[in-house]
Amino acid sequence: MDAVDALDEIAFWLERELAPTFKVKAFRTAAAIIAPLTRDELAARVADGRLKRTKGIGDRTFQVISQAVAGAVPDYLADLRAKNSEPLDPGGADLLAQLRGDLHAHTDWSDGTTPIAVMAAAAATLGREYQAITDHSPNLTVANGLSPERLAEQLEAIAGLDTGPVTLLTGIEVDILEDGTLDQEPALLDRLDVVVASVHSKLRSDRRTMTARMLGGVRDPRTNVLGHCTGRLVQGSRGTRPPSEFDAEAVFAACAQNDVAVEINSRPERQDPPDDLLRLALDAGCVFSIDTDAHAPGQLDFLSYGAARAAANGVPAERIVTTWPLDRLREWLAKG
Repeated sequence: MDAVDALDEIAFWLERELAPTFKVKAFRTAAAIIAPLTRDELAARVADGRLKRTKGIGDRTFQVISQAVAGAVPDYLADLRAKNSEPLDPGGADLLAQLRGDLHAHTDWSDGTTPIAVMAAAAATLGREYQAITDHSPNLTVANGLSPERLAEQLEAIAGLDTGPVTLLTGIEVDILEDGTLDQEPALLDRLDVVVASVHSKLRSDRRTMTARMLGGVRDPRTNVLGHCTGRLVQGSRGTRPPSEFDAEAVFAACAQNDVAVEINSRPERQDPPDDLLRLALDAGCVFSIDTDAHAPGQLDFLSYGAARAAANGVPAERIVTTWPLDRLREWLAKG
């Protein structure tokens, strides 16, 4: 098989199982190193030992490349395929089959790991009809949030991409600031297809303060989705974090009134909102967006987790905006 494809697929499966970033990076780096080479050039460098001496090519990646050049599926890839042959969570299989896209994902423009085109290609491979690119806003400096100038540049970059069968939606995960305003220039937000509004700072604020902050973000007419509403972490390398305290009834009532979707965040370390709040939002009449919050291509497969949680809590497909055809979704997104 093609050696670049083999390396990229290995990286995908490792990302899907949340392998350490350095491990994934080794395979994506190797793929970038050999991508400019023809098959004959690559075979020659494998045969004479030059490739093994190349900076950025380690023992494992050399083995993968050598086996691919020899015409075989690399052993390491075959093992990963076998290990990942089942869905991440089979609980929501029927609902997963109805999902058409994802409104929350990051690229290397902020704190994601890969370029926009690589994320788009992975979304296409997974059969998505549409994929939003929602990198962070300026206030989140730790995540390399996009200044107005950089966001404008990103919009131009997306417009120039040929993304094949998947439609890329322009977007942002914008911070809801402490005063309830959105952390980006209004004129730029007006140019985007999707605005996911989230709280990322001072998550231990008191209930009244957090409620007022979230209501401000939800009531902004540019907001389409309320992202990971409690900010909790239940597992993973960052440890655990309790959910923020806020008046969920008031916030979800505002979401329903303003036609803002409550995100069902599919990241296994978030599982946000918790089940009790998910059911509360359902009772409040909210619509939902099942999103991956992916920071790498393999994480785009996390939709399985979100679908399973939605199904377990009785969320009907017609209340999930990411089951909607693109035309209907665009009409809803343009409400503001």
